[in-house]
Amino acid sequence: MAIAPPRGKALEELRFANSFAALGDAFCERRAPTGVPGARLVAFSPEAGALIDLRAGEEQRPEFAALVAGNALLPGMDPVAGIYGGHQFGVWAGQLGDGRAILLGEAVEGWELQIKGGGMTAFSRFADGRAVVRSTVREFLASEAMHHLGVPTTRALAMAAGDEPVLRERVERAATVIRMAPSFVRFGSFEIFHYRKQHDEVRTLADYVLERFYPECGTGDDRYARFFGTVVERTAALMAQWQAIGFAHGVMNSDNFSILGLTLDYGPYGFMEAYEPGLICNHSDESGRYAFDRQPTIGLWNCYALGEALSSLLSTDEIATALARFQDVYRDTFLALLRAKLGVPDAREDDADLALELFRMLEARRIDWTNFWRTLSNSAASALALLGEDESSRAWFERYAARVAADPGDAAERRAAMLAVNPKYVLRNWVAQEAIAACESGDDSVVQTLLDVLRAPFDEHPEREAWAQPAPAQYRGLSVSCSS
Repeated sequence: MAIAPPRGKALEELRFANSFAALGDAFCERRAPTGVPGARLVAFSPEAGALIDLRAGEEQRPEFAALVAGNALLPGMDPVAGIYGGHQFGVWAGQLGDGRAILLGEAVEGWELQIKGGGMTAFSRFADGRAVVRSTVREFLASEAMHHLGVPTTRALAMAAGDEPVLRERVERAATVIRMAPSFVRFGSFEIFHYRKQHDEVRTLADYVLERFYPECGTGDDRYARFFGTVVERTAALMAQWQAIGFAHGVMNSDNFSILGLTLDYGPYGFMEAYEPGLICNHSDESGRYAFDRQPTIGLWNCYALGEALSSLLSTDEIATALARFQDVYRDTFLALLRAKLGVPDAREDDADLALELFRMLEARRIDWTNFWRTLSNSAASALALLGEDESSRAWFERYAARVAADPGDAAERRAAMLAVNPKYVLRNWVAQEAIAACESGDDSVVQTLLDVLRAPFDEHPEREAWAQPAPAQYRGLSVSCSS
């Protein structure tokens, strides 16, 4: 009996190009990564590996660890650091760029591989170009967690850690992550050329993105308007998904917004615990510009900034028409997500009022966002007990019961559908901190175990029940910043 050959490719069989580098020196600088000496592989995402057709088991080879740590390249890789600008906390910041990220190349399967923490580039702005264990664990885990929650995101292939000291608020250890996306072009990639009045470069970049990622927009004179309109709609839908899952990004600068509508650049993020609309998860955000309840507004603001950056290609009316779609797309998407969470698939006029009434009680009683929805999926009676039985909560649940009764669907099917959209596990900051502390001490098993749980966030993991609970006393008030 013939033995089937192993599926996938060995490392040396992977093939890479770099279409973004081919745009030329105006868009990037060629820069090889500076590897982390003595680095070890910390964790690996098998799903991300499958996206580039990497053979199972290849991650165990020393050559793979060398790649992840920036100590080796694969054939065809043409590493570059991209230039971009951006509005940071609402203020035009001028030239920015990949200060600690280097685009290694583009796999034939259409995924770009980018190493973060690979050393200085021309855009490092006097920084060291390094990432640390703390920030790298958070980016690696969040990327994969968001994907398995169904939220559009960049992916993370693997992370490595070494002994090289790096100075942040304290001396930490260098680490790297290889993250993946079809493209890392961002709103700020267009802004830098617009504000430099380099309109030819704006057009070149737009045509590149259109041809590769938005072929449905066609080739006619209206293609740029279609493109911008689609980006606005994707961004609006992404904001709705963040709000529904209780995700706070923390630093929604325009250079951190993907032109593909992906969640990009995981820094001081947080997943909601006690429901707090004004949650500020970035201690550097003193004004609360990027508070949780302001995310949809900031998403729209960033779309305005992109519209301005594309104004050499679009008329004022075309920009306004596209931007006018944001609110409707956001509202429709958010309400659809809420109906799924509530287990009521058909739309009713008063659904928004039903949800708002619930939100007010969750806020007033500081109920854990994720746990409430998961409990509701299992039992309305248990959810009522969690919320607290009084006149107002009983009245809401009576209204909810009437809403559910109006749908003729099977109760068991409804429960299964709700459990499939209301996760048991999200990446709580305190749980991420446990994985970080273990990794900093040389124990990588917690990162990999946590990844395994986050790969199945809708399942029960009885041995990790604690990770589904709010922060214990010693972790309350845990603070994260832009260096996180």
